[in-house]
Amino acid sequence: MSDSERVCDLAEEQLLARIFPLLPATAATLVGPGDDAAVISAPDGRFVVSTDVLVQDRHFIRDWSTGYDVGWRAAVQNLADIAAMGARPTSLVVSLVLPRTEEVQWVLDLARGLAEACAPYGAGVVGGDLSSGDAIVVAVTVHGDLDGGDPVLRSGARPGDVVAHAGVLGRSAAGLDLLTDAEETDAYPDLVAAYLRPDPPIGSGTRARLAGATAMLDVSDGLLRDGGRIARASGVVLDLDPPSLALQTDLAALAQAGRVLDVDPSRWVLTGGEDHGLLATFPPDAELPSEFRVIGRVVAATADRSPSVTVQGAAPEGDEGWDHFAGHGHPRD
Repeated sequence: MSDSERVCDLAEEQLLARIFPLLPATAATLVGPGDDAAVISAPDGRFVVSTDVLVQDRHFIRDWSTGYDVGWRAAVQNLADIAAMGARPTSLVVSLVLPRTEEVQWVLDLARGLAEACAPYGAGVVGGDLSSGDAIVVAVTVHGDLDGGDPVLRSGARPGDVVAHAGVLGRSAAGLDLLTDAEETDAYPDLVAAYLRPDPPIGSGTRARLAGATAMLDVSDGLLRDGGRIARASGVVLDLDPPSLALQTDLAALAQAGRVLDVDPSRWVLTGGEDHGLLATFPPDAELPSEFRVIGRVVAATADRSPSVTVQGAAPEGDEGWDHFAGHGHPRD
């Protein structure tokens, strides 16, 4: 197969025949790719479902991202949504819009990225769709199983709970800024990789549920903005500890890049998205899974303090994080 082979050189069935062997299987698959629809077992009697989309030049830039990178990111951002419900991911369906001139190798690399990201969690890619278009669009729908447990919602946080986080903060946002400033891209490969291939703690979602998490979500749009979603859904205030103490590890990892780019690392940590770590609240006497660190407390909302996120009791300054339509935050998130 030549590297210059294009999608338009193959019929749809021929392209699918190249893709299918690269996709991961799962024990939950009763009928996989090849029929009009897949059949997935749901022994719990319920299934968790979420969907997300990556659009070329909006969510990824071809000059920065390989097909493998895009496949990886498309998988993990969806897997993280399932984890945030306290569920175990089981299967994904993937729809691709591709220009007719796209290289077949790029598409196969995307399939490999999907497979590698799903493999540690036993999730399979069980089907999807192909279409031609002017730009690449990757749409993923993911399913998960609660294994008999209750879902962890955003609305369960209560005054007295602790606020905890699993994963990293600010790495992806720093990586994006480094990619935007091309002169510094090669100097911090770990941060660039954190943007191109985030590695969130997917398995921590079920452990948090079993430990008694009262609310949870994945941090896709920034700690402050996503924390605010828990606060409003639960009718409480999430009061974060001083970042210099609670988020010291993240700030230290970003300090040098911050000096080079003249960015305060706390901005990346508090408002940067797409690390897809898990933000959760737990009862004060809960034994937290080891990967979670306490970063604050839940306090009651009052007439003078509406449901929100505060830092040491004060409202944070500036933007909270990325908003897809208001345009605040990261330009490519």
